[in-house]
Amino acid sequence: MYRILLEGPFRMPPRVERRDIEAAGRALEGRIRATPLVEDGETGLWLKCEQEQITGSFKLRGAYYRILQLTEAERQRGVVAASAGNHGQGVAYAARGLGIEARIVVPAAAVPRKVDAIRALGAEVVFTEGGYAVAEAEGHRLAESRGAVWVSPYNDPAVIAGQGTLGLEIEKEWGPTLRQGGAQVYVPVGGGGLAAGIGVALHVWRPRVSVIGVLPARSAYLHAFFHDGSMDAVLEEPTLADGLAGAIEADSITLELARSFVDDMILVSEEEIRGALMWACRRSRLIEPSAAVALAGALRGDAPHKLAVLSGGNVDPGLWEDIKQHAQA
Repeated sequence: MYRILLEGPFRMPPRVERRDIEAAGRALEGRIRATPLVEDGETGLWLKCEQEQITGSFKLRGAYYRILQLTEAERQRGVVAASAGNHGQGVAYAARGLGIEARIVVPAAAVPRKVDAIRALGAEVVFTEGGYAVAEAEGHRLAESRGAVWVSPYNDPAVIAGQGTLGLEIEKEWGPTLRQGGAQVYVPVGGGGLAAGIGVALHVWRPRVSVIGVLPARSAYLHAFFHDGSMDAVLEEPTLADGLAGAIEADSITLELARSFVDDMILVSEEEIRGALMWACRRSRLIEPSAAVALAGALRGDAPHKLAVLSGGNVDPGLWEDIKQHAQA
């Protein structure tokens, strides 16, 4: 267990408004999938199945929209990102489709399946020792040294607007329930871009709907800022939800956006994450641990109408086999 101190000046974030998300929706139409929203017949819990996205994760939305914003000169310089897997796949997919060179800095302990997928999409993979925070710092350095464009997984208005298009789909598919009130949308949180984007998109429905960010208790950075205004004392430990792990940039625009547009932040244990994976497995839904974080929060909730954003399905095969064996026991 170790302590990470986040330093740096805090700035008021650029605004991300619903009209920005609507513009992203128009730009992404035909480039990404509108993923299904389904109801679990046994519990009545609604599931937004983003694991069925083209790259197996919601990260494609923000990455693609950010890269679409590049000027021709910026496209010639290429892009750099840091990722435990899903953001890297999104950047690689979008860059390949637009003929742009991409380099992805990846923690050495990243899920091999995700790393292989990044390579298969044509991006160069650059490994770095340490966790995600180290990879992010190395990504910034690499982008600066090469004159490339840095594509953040969360600290960018265009990325947040792209992620927010998922909220527009929820509004379209779940409209009758939203009008009834008493609805809660549970969103997994790492850097906070998805929760912020969905929060902005659904803000017009307040107080009929609450957006709840869910984090692994072993990487509770944004939870600490949301409730205490500081992340300095957060203790990070290894978590099944590796895609949500790691420190957040001290000047991230998601910090205040989350405070403004997300109604609450809650933590789930490793046992709850594993339990949610088994819950999904028994229903033949392959999801990754990051998605199970939101599911675990929703399963704990007691609102009349609940929706869990299943953010991705790029799970390590060995872990999923273990989950299957325990789910069948």
